[in-house]
Amino acid sequence: MPSPLATPPTEKSSRYSDTTEATRSLSRMRRLTLRISYAEKKDRFFRNGLLLAGLTILCLVIAIFLTLVIGSIPSFRATGIHFFWGKVWDPVTGVFGALPFLIGTLLTSFLALLISIPFSISIALFLGEYFPPGKGKNRLAGLVQEAVELIAGIPSVIYGFWGLFVLVPIVRNIETQWHVLPYGVGIFTASLILAIMIIPYAASLSREIISLVPDELKEAAYSLGATHWEVIRYIVLPYARTGIFAGILLSLGRALGETMAVTMVIGNTSAIPTSIFSPGNTLASVIANEFTEAANETYLSALIELGLVLFVVTTLIHLIGKRVIRQFSTT
Repeated sequence: MPSPLATPPTEKSSRYSDTTEATRSLSRMRRLTLRISYAEKKDRFFRNGLLLAGLTILCLVIAIFLTLVIGSIPSFRATGIHFFWGKVWDPVTGVFGALPFLIGTLLTSFLALLISIPFSISIALFLGEYFPPGKGKNRLAGLVQEAVELIAGIPSVIYGFWGLFVLVPIVRNIETQWHVLPYGVGIFTASLILAIMIIPYAASLSREIISLVPDELKEAAYSLGATHWEVIRYIVLPYARTGIFAGILLSLGRALGETMAVTMVIGNTSAIPTSIFSPGNTLASVIANEFTEAANETYLSALIELGLVLFVVTTLIHLIGKRVIRQFSTT
């Protein structure tokens, strides 16, 4: 006869089942906690990796700047602040002035920018509005896009050879007809080469921004009776102006630092250019031409100081451009 104090079998099994379920729940919670902890560790590791990458870039920029500053100290001691507005560059007598090269750099870069802007915006509108390559409307659009990307990938020395054998004779004939000294090489020729080289940068970024304009805005304008040109003028261009200006700024940065193509067609004259057809030099081209010829410490330091000037000019233009972009985006 069973004892009245004994637990019924069903109650025992129920307690055992509850204990087992509690153990499983605890095990699942532990696994979930470990998984969350592992995910947090991965997230922390990824965040630290991104932070390290950003700090590495910052350290590289600072290291480049400090290297240029330290290398420029002998030249600064020899020439002082006069280096930045000196008009004479004569390594034989130890006279170094960076003004002719600074003027040549700014003149070629901004002239190339003015020449390239109409073509860049036109290509961007053609590929972004009229014949988008991805929508299969026209094979010509795909060919144009491939050509733009190909231009961006051609080495600069190829542009220099093409400029010497093709563009220089054409410019010389134009100068002869305009009764200008027919150098052929010079500021104008270098600006034409730079304009061709920087078109893909502004055109590609502008096309991407133009393709992001919401279709609802354009359809609303069409519903009010606007033509395609009016939609582009009053809807597309105002909406995409920040991205277009960013592309122009990117192309200007490429023009400021271009070396080989400019060196081959600019004339390499260490004098202030008197016109856009005069030979000249840029900061990058004079460094490329004379770096291996630097026979003493002051000469080498003067070339390094030219690199410092180019670094500072590029940084200032970039900061000004970022401020203008920020102003465009808030208006």
